[in-house]
Amino acid sequence: MARSHHLLLPVLLLCSLCLVALGSNNEQNFAVVTTSSFASEPACSSVSQVTSSDPNRASVPLVHRHGLCVPSRASTAKPSLAERLRRDRARRNHIINKVSGRKTTTLFDAGVRIPTALGDAVDSLEYVVTLGVGTPAVQQTVLIDTGSDLSWVQCKPCNSTECYPQKDPLFDPSKSSTYATVPCASDACKQLGQSYSAGCTNGTTSTSLCEYGIQYGGGEITVGLYSTETLTLKPGVTVKNFSFGCGLHQQGEFDKFDGLLGLGGAPESLVSQTAGQYGGAFSYCLPAGNGTAGFLALGAPSNDTTGFVFTPMHQLPGVSTFYVVTLAGIQRRGKQLDIPPAVFSKGMIIDSGTVVTGLPATAYAALRTAFRSAMSAYPRLPPNPDGLDTCYNFTGFSNVTVPKVALTFSGGATIDLDVPSGVLVEDCLAFLGGSSDNGIGIIGNVNQRKFEVLYDMGRGHVGFRPGAC
Repeated sequence: MARSHHLLLPVLLLCSLCLVALGSNNEQNFAVVTTSSFASEPACSSVSQVTSSDPNRASVPLVHRHGLCVPSRASTAKPSLAERLRRDRARRNHIINKVSGRKTTTLFDAGVRIPTALGDAVDSLEYVVTLGVGTPAVQQTVLIDTGSDLSWVQCKPCNSTECYPQKDPLFDPSKSSTYATVPCASDACKQLGQSYSAGCTNGTTSTSLCEYGIQYGGGEITVGLYSTETLTLKPGVTVKNFSFGCGLHQQGEFDKFDGLLGLGGAPESLVSQTAGQYGGAFSYCLPAGNGTAGFLALGAPSNDTTGFVFTPMHQLPGVSTFYVVTLAGIQRRGKQLDIPPAVFSKGMIIDSGTVVTGLPATAYAALRTAFRSAMSAYPRLPPNPDGLDTCYNFTGFSNVTVPKVALTFSGGATIDLDVPSGVLVEDCLAFLGGSSDNGIGIIGNVNQRKFEVLYDMGRGHVGFRPGAC
């Protein structure tokens, strides 16, 4: 009994302080969650997805790559938080370098020429979908990435010395009736440009084929034939003549998944290639836990946008991959933090592959101070060496009272982050600060959990719908 009273005392003290400060608004500004909810689910729940008769939309299930709902053939052990943050930092640095125009060294490996580093650290990507490639369709489980454009899968006759091991059979172009290579002299190959082109086979003869090459921020590479194929999203829903990379030379393990689906804004991406069919729009819902599923959908709702709030979106000059929005403020416990609007002037990239949100230094300092004040009843852990400096020890607590955090965007759209999955990552505040206020920020996937995030290039806005998965 004495131990029970001891454990309840910090919670009661915190709640009494909250009631004094907030009165009847306490329930609106805090969420009481059980510490057991932080644990992994014991099994995969039913897979959810968009269920709509809207002909402008097509959806497929989306799951965490280390979760219980991922196809067993592709499941792998979840890395530690330290490893996830290391990968996250590599990806964030690469995105910032790409936006700022800083280049990394061109990689030459085994006589294969590929362009200056593109994409991002692939091992940081966390969500996958399963699609059909070819005719008849062969199931391939691929990583999704809003920070990449060109999609690819590994292809036969790639052998074990040229490709990394994957748990699905390699895609075999010779067994598909709809596969076609892209000639070197074609406009499609020329439009691929220096960003992804690795040259042509056999020089520039009339029989030469177009080659692509990508080096990612983590050092992984994929090189092969630029090709077209039929992509099956679900039975009866296909994308014909989809341009993609048929990988024949890979470096890096890519976690044994079959390839990558590029969802960026450049012409090579799935989103741009299907603009005529789906209007240049797509959405996803990232599940809150590893035992639940979300969805990836192409197209925007035709008429009914009930539940969405919208903010203007733009792309960066010369870097069409990324989707950028503008933060107008941050709320904690329903109160706007004192952050000068100019702090957010560089914009925020919304990214599916970055884990934690990177804020300008001034904005993060204000959020950290306010969050720590509201969480003062809980013992803090030492700063994480990879950047997270507001972590807590919840040992012995059956319930935790977490302050609600909301993001307000230009145009007035405000989203209340899910508690705790959208605010905490393994007992740490899922934000970190930049070195200054002069750089662009990144909204990570933790903050996006349980929202349907709708990217609509045609209408020039991003929408958020809470509780979508």
